[in-house]
This record gives sequence, C-alpha cells and structure tokens, in this order.
Amino acid sequence: MAAADLVMAPWQRPSDAHLVQLGLDGLTADIEAPSLPLLAGLARGEHSQARELFNLVLEELSLLPLASDDLAKARWTAAQWWASQIVACRLDPVRGAKLIFKESAAELDYPDELQPIVDLAIALELSNDQPGDQQHIHDRVTSAARDFLATDANRTHSF
Repeated sequence: MAAADLVMAPWQRPSDAHLVQLGLDGLTADIEAPSLPLLAGLARGEHSQARELFNLVLEELSLLPLASDDLAKARWTAAQWWASQIVACRLDPVRGAKLIFKESAAELDYPDELQPIVDLAIALELSNDQPGDQQHIHDRVTSAARDFLATDANRTHSF
C-alpha cells in the first residue's frame, strides 16, 4: 500500500479516472513532475496504472508522506489556486466555489476566510437556475475569491 493510500480509507479514495483528470489539471497548471505527463496521458484501458503514477508524482513533488499539517497546507494552497483561477477567468466560478467548498473548506473545518465562498457555493446548489441569478452569483463568487486572495489571513497560509 502506498503512503498516500494510508491517509484515506478505500471508499474515500478517488477513482483511477479522477486521478488521470488530476494529472491533466496539473499539466494545465504548469506543475512540473517527470511522471505527470505519463499520468495525464493514460488511456482509458490504462487507468489501472493511475494510482501508482499518481503516488510517484506526489513523491516527485515532495508531497509524500502526507502528515496532517501537510494536508492542511495543501488544502489552503488548493483554495488559493482555485480562487486565483476564478479571478483570472480560467475556472468557472460555480465549479471553483464548489471545489473550494468541498475540497478545502469542508476539510479545514470551514475557516472564516473561506466562509463567503462556502455560503455562495451553498446558494448555487439551492438556486433556481435563473440566468440573472446565476450571473449575479458568478459575479459574487469572483468578488469573494478576489477578497479571499487579498486577505492578510490568507497570506499567513501561503506556502
């Protein structure tokens, strides 16, 4: 069992296809690791190799072994990156708010710095999909992401 697998129970681990998608996202984000292109380039029939390649990428990036402090730092870094992608119009605000909500804020026990984005993510899930409402929420998510990036509290979590 790889070190990354020790952190999560089997039912919590992402699918092999999701790991390949993370590889593609990593390439898009200009992350440099020798095994990353191999992970991102796996064909559907090769997905069984994804977990091993993903763990290799984590090792190449010096992200293993993951201690709880390292995991918290990674979640803050991910929230910052997603917020920056929202502000730069490279990530749909709806998708970005949901990622920050589910992958960072929820795992960090809903810190105050992320609460405005969490509130908007919840509002998005409850919205009635009216185009005007959606655009208004998109604008508010972008503004909340910009505010998050500008906060002094956020800078204390920069790694």
